[in-house]
Amino acid sequence: MSFDVDLTVRRGDRDIVARFAGGDGVTVLVAPSGAGKTSVLDAIAGLLRPTAGRILVGAETLFHAEAGIDVPPERRRAGYVFQDARLFPHRRVRANLLYGACTDAALAEVTSTLDIAHLLDRWPRTLSGGEARRVAIGRALLSDPAFLLLDEPLSSLDPARREEATRAIERLRDAAAIPILLVTHDEREAARLGDRIVGLA
Repeated sequence: MSFDVDLTVRRGDRDIVARFAGGDGVTVLVAPSGAGKTSVLDAIAGLLRPTAGRILVGAETLFHAEAGIDVPPERRRAGYVFQDARLFPHRRVRANLLYGACTDAALAEVTSTLDIAHLLDRWPRTLSGGEARRVAIGRALLSDPAFLLLDEPLSSLDPARREEATRAIERLRDAAAIPILLVTHDEREAARLGDRIVGLA
């Protein structure tokens, strides 16, 4: 499965243009902070309507301005992990992960891949930043997504937590059977995690 993105998004008084294609593994979109990377992810997820262009994931057209196609966000099957983990504070980690329908086997596989099995009985408020990010990625994976969107997954983490989260994403990259689009402003992070690196047009 692959991404094929050629879109223009209007934000304020400027246009953000993204043109890239990516296959299996991790495609990393690199651009400075404030350049519009999150807007591109929002457009792919269906949370923001582009002013022009197209978005294809695999054989499915999610958006095509000229053809009048705009698949609703709930039908795009995007696993979206935001910059802040957005875990449910009133649910333990296990309940956060099980928010998406899944089997016991899927839960065991994801918790092993992301090294979060030991966190299942914890409350979100007791997690470190890196732990919370890994749980958020796990919850997205367990919703059975067609593709995964990661918005600056290592930002605001101290060096130890950043390395912990990086290793989890590397394991995910090797284990996942779906394409992953990760955005970052950090070129070293992109070089380590990306199977291909792209920028904004």
